[in-house]
Amino acid sequence: MSILQYRIYRSIELNNQMTLEQLRIFVEVAERQHLTQAAAVLALTPSAVSASIKVLEERYGTALFNRVGRGIEISEAGRIFLIEARRTIASARAAELTLAELGGMKRGTLTIHASQTIASYWLPEYLVQFRQAHPAIALSVTIDNTHNVAQAVLQGGADLGFVEGVIDEPTLSVDAIASDQIVAVVAAHHPWASGRRLLHADLLEAQWILREKGSGTRSALECALQAMHVDFDALDIALTLPSNEAVRSAVMAGKFATAMSELVVASHLRAGLLAKANIDLPERAFYMLRHPERYKTKASLALEAMIRLSQIARDETPAKINLK
Repeated sequence: MSILQYRIYRSIELNNQMTLEQLRIFVEVAERQHLTQAAAVLALTPSAVSASIKVLEERYGTALFNRVGRGIEISEAGRIFLIEARRTIASARAAELTLAELGGMKRGTLTIHASQTIASYWLPEYLVQFRQAHPAIALSVTIDNTHNVAQAVLQGGADLGFVEGVIDEPTLSVDAIASDQIVAVVAAHHPWASGRRLLHADLLEAQWILREKGSGTRSALECALQAMHVDFDALDIALTLPSNEAVRSAVMAGKFATAMSELVVASHLRAGLLAKANIDLPERAFYMLRHPERYKTKASLALEAMIRLSQIARDETPAKINLK
């Protein structure tokens, strides 16, 4: 038995109750349904993670996971417990943030979840500015697709979410905070690189490489084509890839088209590695997500104010700053 396993067992013996650490371990395993992957995220050994789950199951006489071969699957009891575990962790985190902020932003953590385009090409400059202004506040940034970012904010795992896709989640506060231009691009040797005006039929005849379902970039193209009365489902999608960089590289390598944020391809367009196709695609908004019923930390309000002031200065999104 490792030292960590021993501590987990002794914690239960001495306190006769579960700990927040055990809840965190359970949530990570439940969300991934994989002990080794959860252990890597938690910086623990798989045996320590397994021991923590075993203690919970034995202490309360409930199987949280079904062991199937060498893998695990969350049980029905585990699914029910997962809801409460997430709520408890979110409440504990909110209490911790409240205490940390009593010192006037002298310590604490700002947790952000952002979709790929925003996290890689738009948000970093604001994070640098924030860090310079508030060096005592640790920044935790997670990159995911639009759907998962919304879920993180909804479940209390993030103070702020930033997405470029449309969110159908009435519980969340959704505010447009900047604008972004979507462009269709092809390799320099693609026929569309000539700059001729594209017809709707051209879009259906082309082969496309796109991001995965749930990504804001893909949703933006769907909405744009719908407005043009072009059936998105009729597109010839040759490849679906999980990152902007993978899509961009694949398009440069063959006779494919894609639609991406101009932020992602700007340097490649300037270098002549990609060419912009001659079709007008609309601008889209970048959105900031909050849970309106959760505590607004001073750190999150400071970052929001910083972003809004910068956007006003650039005359992009002159939105009102709300620091209440």
